[in-house]
Amino acid sequence: MNKAETKNFEKSKIEGRHSVREAFRAEQLIERLFVQKGCQDGPVLSIIKEAKKKNTPVDFVPRERLDYMSESGHHQGVIATLSAFSYCEIEDMFALADKKGEEPFFFLLDGIEDPHNLGAIIRTANLAGAHGVILPRRRAVGLTATVVQASAGAIYYTPVARTANLTAAITELKKRGLWFVCADMDGEIMYRQNLTGPIGLVIGNEGNGVSRLVKEHCDYTASIPMKGDIDSLNASVAAGVLAYEIVRQRMSG
Repeated sequence: MNKAETKNFEKSKIEGRHSVREAFRAEQLIERLFVQKGCQDGPVLSIIKEAKKKNTPVDFVPRERLDYMSESGHHQGVIATLSAFSYCEIEDMFALADKKGEEPFFFLLDGIEDPHNLGAIIRTANLAGAHGVILPRRRAVGLTATVVQASAGAIYYTPVARTANLTAAITELKKRGLWFVCADMDGEIMYRQNLTGPIGLVIGNEGNGVSRLVKEHCDYTASIPMKGDIDSLNASVAAGVLAYEIVRQRMSG
């Protein structure tokens, strides 16, 4: 990405009650709303109401954090961050698979919080031939400028969608023929599993892995053989290892 492109994707902030309220009214793609704890007057409550109507995550934080985030010094208790990139729809992923004449292959990420990890996973998804990446709206990083840069350009070619409920999305995708495998240390060794066909690869949070409820909605759990002295891989590395076992099996089939 050249300097001009990088500048276009700097993480933007909107500060102050009037500016944030107008941003919602103008239908700008707001990634997250930060509100000072204890700030509950009429104008702030109306902004929170707008955020909830648009399913925008709201974080209530100490004033000190807003002071640290603020570039103007006049945040008035509210700061909104804009998405660095537009999201796609899950239908766009099916359309891409259909265009390529391939069975769908999606990544579903359960609570990835590190933007560098997310960017690296999007890059891996593209190189592995996946047709898209699905993120939850809450408790996960969105498409910030850091994510765009870490993807090394893959974001331009890989659809990324958000869903309000990851388990509900899995249930709906199962109706369309996908089956799901999640990364889990206690799962069956990935080399012993059939990872072909229309598939969703579920990767969990950097610290806690795939959540219990999401895991229960998956068809299989797959583990990566560990031969060293530590027992876990970085989320983006685990995603790459499992994705390329799926690629190997697809190419061998």
